[in-house]
Amino acid sequence: MGWPYIGETLKLYTQNPNTFFSNKQKRYGDIFKTHILGCPCIMISSPAAAKFVLVSGAHLFKPTYPPSKEKMIGPEALFFHQGDYHSMLKKLVQASFLPSALRGSVFEIEHLVLKILPSWENKTINTLQEMKRFAFDVAIIAVFGPIEDLEKECIKNLYNCLEKGYNSMPLNVPGTPFRRAMKARKLLHEIMRRMIKKRRDNKNGGEGLLGVLMGFKDEKLSHLTDSQVADNIIGVIFAAHDTTASVLTWTLKYLFDNERLLESVTREQEEIQRRIMKEKRGLTWEDTRVMTFTSRVIQETLRSASILSFTFREAVEDVEFQGYFIPKGWKVLPLFRSIHHCADFFPQPDRFDPSRFEVPPRPNTYMPFGSGVHSCPGSELAKLEVLVLIHHLTTKYRWEVMGDEDGIQYGPFPVPKQGLPIRVSSRKIKSM
Repeated sequence: MGWPYIGETLKLYTQNPNTFFSNKQKRYGDIFKTHILGCPCIMISSPAAAKFVLVSGAHLFKPTYPPSKEKMIGPEALFFHQGDYHSMLKKLVQASFLPSALRGSVFEIEHLVLKILPSWENKTINTLQEMKRFAFDVAIIAVFGPIEDLEKECIKNLYNCLEKGYNSMPLNVPGTPFRRAMKARKLLHEIMRRMIKKRRDNKNGGEGLLGVLMGFKDEKLSHLTDSQVADNIIGVIFAAHDTTASVLTWTLKYLFDNERLLESVTREQEEIQRRIMKEKRGLTWEDTRVMTFTSRVIQETLRSASILSFTFREAVEDVEFQGYFIPKGWKVLPLFRSIHHCADFFPQPDRFDPSRFEVPPRPNTYMPFGSGVHSCPGSELAKLEVLVLIHHLTTKYRWEVMGDEDGIQYGPFPVPKQGLPIRVSSRKIKSM
């Protein structure tokens, strides 16, 4: 269990988590206890145990976060709840991110891509930071629909401050990132309330997720409160851009490292581009559905990088599973990364091989967006963003990773060191 209070937190967060998890597994098996972030924890790394905690026995485990993070996102956000309130919110959020709702977003996402890519040409960029800007702009469109540039920039600046404080020590004293983040959170909440009031006064919820949440009525004709709407909007935007930016960054890294895969993706995208040019139109939802090989590259990126290494649950009562006793109040962590990197389920797990997804993976062995009632409702939007950007990037540009530092940093999501600095240049396009 490690040192008093500190436990094994430093050991986990100062090395590759694969090393920490595998050493524990070799010594204790697929279910073991430890102590991190001030809490006694049970870590599980078998598909059967993950299914039990996240799906079949989900009622025995609630999602859990440090109180400081709940304050920062908002206590009414769907991440922090279970039961009827969570189910209702999850359905509303999913309704905004279903394929039927996302069809119309392809045009807006493509417009963003065509605007951002020329700004990278013949420059060295920090891939992670640029992808964060792109993913944030997509999240804004999905949540609000069209909004004024000044309003968007104000929200973006407050989110940047919020993000810095989210992963800092929760010291609410002047001058700390946490204190600045809490101030930004208060301002963000006020902006959301003003936007909600403006739409209510116009008797028009408007587009995007905000319109869906504002238009909700239950069987008693009760609405969500302004605070409930604001907390969920703040939470969804926060969740939508960080992880997607990490996936995009890793995708570019893996394609640069494997020229054969890059050319295969390019050939697939060029075929789609020829059809688009012949029909004199823009990219459509139907085009993204036939990006078969590119989709497998994304699947393998999600497996190999395992952006979400684990998730936190808390036992709401004493639980027994396969002879193990889990005390009420203990944290339970399904280790997605360990399952994704297990050779029993993914042979040669350290090898980047999209062809492994030509056959569907075994149940409960592939969970890049979690599983069960608390799985990520925005997974389709995230995949759509990657497909649209990769389509235009591979057909028009090439990139080179700058520097020779090839490693991973964790903060908290795994990303290539220094955010993957790359130099982007236009490619010589063969005649169509």
